[in-house]
Amino acid sequence: MKRAGIAGALLGLAMMAGASAASANDTVKGVYWTTSGKFGPFPITGLIPSLPKEKARDITIPVSMWVIDHPKGLVVFDTGNNVAISDGNCKKYWAAGNCDFLKPSQTRADVIDEQLKKLGYSADKVKVVITSHTHLDHVGNIAMFPNAIHVFQKKELYQGWWPEKFQGRAVNGTFVLDDLAKARDYNYMELNGDYDLFGDGSVVILSTPGHTLGHQSVKVKTAGSGTILISQDAIWMQENLDGYPAGLNYSVKDYTDSVNRLKFMRDLEGAQIFMAHDQDQYAAKGGKWYK
Repeated sequence: MKRAGIAGALLGLAMMAGASAASANDTVKGVYWTTSGKFGPFPITGLIPSLPKEKARDITIPVSMWVIDHPKGLVVFDTGNNVAISDGNCKKYWAAGNCDFLKPSQTRADVIDEQLKKLGYSADKVKVVITSHTHLDHVGNIAMFPNAIHVFQKKELYQGWWPEKFQGRAVNGTFVLDDLAKARDYNYMELNGDYDLFGDGSVVILSTPGHTLGHQSVKVKTAGSGTILISQDAIWMQENLDGYPAGLNYSVKDYTDSVNRLKFMRDLEGAQIFMAHDQDQYAAKGGKWYK
C-alpha cells in the first residue's frame, strides 16, 4: 500500500509537471503591431467633438492591425482598410465623403496579406481572424481569409448588416456592406461576451461595447512584455483615456463603461493599453514584435 501510495504520488507529480510544461508551451510567441496605412491629416475635433479648443490639433493616425503568433495557430486581429482603396482608388469603393475626410494613405504594401508576407506568413495559414467591429477600417479584408475561423460578437454581425439608423445605413458608409457580403458564408464563431480563445489564458477576447453594439478588444499575455490590452476602438487615443469621449458611439454609457473596464484591468494587472488610433503611441511602439 505504501509503495502504491508513493507511486501514485510520483505519477501525480509527473502529470502535474507535464501539464505545466504544456501550459508553458502554449503561451503566445509574439504579438506584432502594424497598420493599414494612416488617416489624415485632419483636426482632432473631427473625432473627439468634446475636446476643448485649447487642446485642438491636427492629427495623422494609424489604422491598427495585429498579428498574434500562438503555438495553436496564427491569429489576425482586424484586417484594416479594404484592398480596393489602395493607391489612390478610395472613391471607387468608399463614399467620397469618407475618402475626403479620412484621407487614407494606404498602398498595396500596407494591406494585411502583404503585411503577413513581410513577417514570413501567408493569409491561407491564418487560423483565426478576430474582428473588433464592423467599421470600414477594421473589417475591410476578412474576405482574404476563407480558411480561418472568424470571431465576432454576435451582436456586431447584426450591427454590420443592419446598423441603427442614426449610425448610417448607406451600403458604403461607415459600415461598408460589401466588406461583409464577400465573406457571408465563412466560418463564424459568434460570441456573447468574453472568451478564452485557446483555453490557456494567453489570448482572451473582451466584450467592450459602446463604440459599436458589439465591439470587442483582446488581452494577450506574453512572456517578456507582460500583459497587453489591445483596445482597438474601445479607446482611440490618449485624449479618450484623459476623459474626452470619442465620437461616433452607439452608446456613450457603454463606451464609458468599456473604457473604465480596460483602465481597471491595466491598473490591477499591470498591463499596457495599446490604442487603435494614437499617432504618438504608434510612433513610439508600433511596427515591432512584443514577445
